[in-house]
Amino acid sequence: MARLTHIFTRFAVVVSEWTGKPAIFVLALFSVILWGATGPIFDYSDTWQLVINTSTTIVTFLMVFLLQNAQTRDTRAIQAKLNELILTSAAENRFIGIENLDEEDLRHLDRLVEKAAKRHREKHDGKADEGGKRNEAVIAKSVIKQKRRRVSRTASTGNQSKKAGSSRKPA
Repeated sequence: MARLTHIFTRFAVVVSEWTGKPAIFVLALFSVILWGATGPIFDYSDTWQLVINTSTTIVTFLMVFLLQNAQTRDTRAIQAKLNELILTSAAENRFIGIENLDEEDLRHLDRLVEKAAKRHREKHDGKADEGGKRNEAVIAKSVIKQKRRRVSRTASTGNQSKKAGSSRKPA
């Protein structure tokens, strides 16, 4: 099974790179123009229309899976790189793993980060207000809530970081 997955991954990478080239777009455009030009020859028959409809449907259907595979792999790689940067820098480790939060939690975290950025700007402009301490408490509660979710999620999935051989533990 692992070998089959590896073969599919390599195939998906090659096809993704290949289909992203301008020459392939020109080839596809030429195919459509050629198909359109043959319309009068085939008297715009149902079979003539069926050729383009069937071929584009099949290609689109297969490409969805190949491109999704490539996109998912790229996203995981980028996420791993960002996590590594966070771990090795002065950035806050609480942001590691936020890609696993649901949409509502991400929106909430985004609002909190915006508020923190605004406070930071105001502080550096000499306009810090007393609301900053209140917002810090809200952020701290959010972090605690996120940690609880991560701990329960990790416990329910059998602590995937240990299975992957990782020696680091997200904060």
